[in-house]
Amino acid sequence: MTIRNFGVALAGVLLGSALAAPALAQNEQFIPMLVYRSGAYAPNGVPFANGLGDYFRLINERDGGINGVKLTYEECDTGYATDRGVECYERLKGKGPTGASFIIPLSTGITFALTEKAPIDKISIITMGYGRSESRDGSVFQWNFPLLGTYWTAADIILQHIAKQEGGFDKLKGKKIALVYHDSPYGKEPIALLQKRAQMHGFEALLYPVTHPGVEQKATWLQIRQNRPDYVLLWGWGVMNSTAIKEAVAVGYPRDKMYGVWWSGAEPDVRPAEDGAKGYHSVTLQHTSGQFKLHEDLKKFVYDKGQGLAKWEETGEILYVRGLINAMLGIEGVRTAQEKFGKKPMTGEQVRWGLENLNLTEDRIKQLGFEGVLKPVKVSCADHEGARTGRIQTWDGKNWSITSDWYTSDDSVILPMVKDAAAKYAAEKKIQVGCLMN
Repeated sequence: MTIRNFGVALAGVLLGSALAAPALAQNEQFIPMLVYRSGAYAPNGVPFANGLGDYFRLINERDGGINGVKLTYEECDTGYATDRGVECYERLKGKGPTGASFIIPLSTGITFALTEKAPIDKISIITMGYGRSESRDGSVFQWNFPLLGTYWTAADIILQHIAKQEGGFDKLKGKKIALVYHDSPYGKEPIALLQKRAQMHGFEALLYPVTHPGVEQKATWLQIRQNRPDYVLLWGWGVMNSTAIKEAVAVGYPRDKMYGVWWSGAEPDVRPAEDGAKGYHSVTLQHTSGQFKLHEDLKKFVYDKGQGLAKWEETGEILYVRGLINAMLGIEGVRTAQEKFGKKPMTGEQVRWGLENLNLTEDRIKQLGFEGVLKPVKVSCADHEGARTGRIQTWDGKNWSITSDWYTSDDSVILPMVKDAAAKYAAEKKIQVGCLMN
């Protein structure tokens, strides 16, 4: 080969390499990961982030991506701060060949901030078990998906269980039910439902806000000791939860009369209180703790290769499992979109269509390895929640155990509240109400 021919051949190889790399990059689906591995809420944020990341890696390692489309993802630490969450969103939203697929903020405050940005940027917000309760109305909140349950669903299930323990809602008349809540958009979400039920059934709703991050609650629990509520609902996050349980012990409030939301019902919430947490309850976001079928693939394709983000023994803990479920719901939204638009990287608008048409049947849940963990989820324009069932779990000092049958939140109570709140939001923001079509 002459020097000239060699140079031409080398140029061809280099050109081919240069073309191959962008071509490969064009067959990727980018997923931004808003996480918090630092700050006061890190003990709860870390396991959730680990579950997310491990599921994305599993999809790449086991399946080669979603129908051949590889996943790329990048973490940005929000520290659970709304301003940092918005900064992370702005930094990551345009990455990848089609931009961000969807956003999982893991913060009601960040969700509130992004709700007005999402329609402009055409990026769906998955808020499994949190966010605006009225955002289940997809005709108004077209880009919000509070999958599996809103805070009104959570509060209603807890109140149904309390009423059952008492012998019926009519037996709640004259009782006191307190809400100890994180003084933020998150903590304030259940107030409307609690007050609605109080009006309906004649119990008194007592409200006790706790300032971020929740390490100082002595005055709150002294008020509880003085007012002697019959039940306490806990709407906390991070260190606030374990602090509340410790303060309940200090004032002698019985833990078996305390019911936490699903974000106040994980291992980091009860372990610091040791035996003092025994008997404490929380509502579940369908799942509880424990490993299941999916973990066989996680071990084979991720952990046996030394690529897992958590310790293996931590992969059955509640917040890690919740991370897995969040990631799966997002991936299945992309997969559903591919069935309509083609097996290629999806745009934000296409993923939104996929999430709004998500239909996880019992058979599909079993195929995905989540059998026994989730009940069917079916999303529509009218219902961006998709499912609103839960159970009560109780901490026995070492483990969480399911201690109730399944409950479904009462839509005869909640749906009028959703419609009213969504209509007010649409009027305030001048939103054109209706179902989006792709």
